[in-house]
Amino acid sequence: MGDSSLRIALAQLNVWVGDIEGNARQMINAAMTARDDQGADLVAFPEMALIGYPPDDLLLRRGLPRAIETALERLTHELTGITAVIGYPEYDGDIIYNAAVVVRDGERLAHYRKQCLPNYGVFDERRHYRPGDSPCVFELAGRQVGVTICEDIWETGPAAQAKAAGAELLVNLNASPFHADKQPEREGLLAKRATANDFAICYVNCVGGQDELVFDGRSCAVDRRGQLTLRAPAFESGVYCLDWPAPQDGSHVVGTIAEDQSPEALVYDALVRAIRDYVDRNGFPGALIGASGGIDSALAMAVAADALGGDRVWAVSMPSRYTADISNVDAAEQARRMGVRYDEMSIEQGFSALLATLGPLFGDRAPDTAEENLQSRIRGALLMSLSNKFGHVVLATGNKSEMAVGYATLYGDMCGGFAPLKDIYKTWVYRLARFRNTRGEVIPARVIERPPSAELRADQADTDTLPDYDVLDPIIEAYVERGESIEGICALGYAEADVRQAAGLIRRNEYKRRQAAPGPKVTHRAFGRDRRYPITAVYGDL
Repeated sequence: MGDSSLRIALAQLNVWVGDIEGNARQMINAAMTARDDQGADLVAFPEMALIGYPPDDLLLRRGLPRAIETALERLTHELTGITAVIGYPEYDGDIIYNAAVVVRDGERLAHYRKQCLPNYGVFDERRHYRPGDSPCVFELAGRQVGVTICEDIWETGPAAQAKAAGAELLVNLNASPFHADKQPEREGLLAKRATANDFAICYVNCVGGQDELVFDGRSCAVDRRGQLTLRAPAFESGVYCLDWPAPQDGSHVVGTIAEDQSPEALVYDALVRAIRDYVDRNGFPGALIGASGGIDSALAMAVAADALGGDRVWAVSMPSRYTADISNVDAAEQARRMGVRYDEMSIEQGFSALLATLGPLFGDRAPDTAEENLQSRIRGALLMSLSNKFGHVVLATGNKSEMAVGYATLYGDMCGGFAPLKDIYKTWVYRLARFRNTRGEVIPARVIERPPSAELRADQADTDTLPDYDVLDPIIEAYVERGESIEGICALGYAEADVRQAAGLIRRNEYKRRQAAPGPKVTHRAFGRDRRYPITAVYGDL
């Protein structure tokens, strides 16, 4: 057994799916920082760091195995003076493994194949990967280090297997997506595995937005007693080190613990990271928002400006005959405070023209949602036209409550290339708006205080159609995230009429959600990749 203290670096990187050469450069730079600036003996990279996560069917591109091998050769020969644990896709003929390789001074010392392949929620790993079945333990200065990958730590087998193979410390590589209370789950699980196997665990995670997922980092470590000894900051790339003392000095790995943030701060920063990476990596010059003067577009504007800078955000107000003057005033004021470009275009002329065009076919039918949605679709067409002309991506501003019950207009306010609030309940929209103002008051107080309204008819309020959001949101959460039955939700104390209304709307509007823009997951179960329901189905009271 070795008798020296070792320094371990966790490289918390924001890798880009498919950018193999760029990811390899990031890894080389991080390893050199760990070696030269921090004196590290070992650097560990996140799961699939070489290709990014999740690569999905990109794994099936015929040229990918050769590109991966070329990059691995480069890493093997350029990462000198430090041992590195690299996550990558391993190809063995037609078989693919979610794998890790240990390299040092031009040699590949060991490799590991992920054993537990998640196939729930946002994960679909059994579609592509074959599971491994063997432990990986390698020697580092006379001490034994085990390797596992992500889901392996959530099951008991791989950690116990590594312990049986002689591991004194376990390094776990991760691409673990964010949701609001994920970190306590991670740290609690690591403590459980560490105490059960009597070894310390280092957990390295990636950061960054990737389509419908956002990764928060917060790489961490626990000692053999399960005590937290390191936590990296949320949503920040960097190399974070901890010391693994020599056996005679004790077994407690030692690092720095970043202060944890409030749930509001974490969710807000997740949205900022998601927008920034989506806009920048898809090559958009900026973001375009329909600024209604309401709470949703106000929060979306704030997040976008914080993500991109006010000079890359364009807010457009499109009032109709039903728009209150204060809506335009408040939207313009927020844009001024945040340095966002602001323009106003009335839709009245277009609305009148389309009503006249439709008049002969509408006949004497009373105005209803057709006329209301027409206004929203005019706005959607205008925003998409500006997007076509100037290249900015349109940010749809709808929230999870609206997406759930279909309180949104298909091809209207649902237009957009990205929907940052798609997994944010309406009650949380208010919480996040208030939180953002603690960092500097940018959202006018009146926007937060006014009752929500689509302003598509005279004196309209959301509560004309829906239960109060304080009632609706918990019902949606129970039905969508926890899978509760109608009977079970009623047993929680909610009125049966409200529960049946919400559940019926959720079922009927699956077709709308299937056509919605992608948006970042921040709750336990998000619409889209995380929740896949049939459009045409009967499941009544289930």
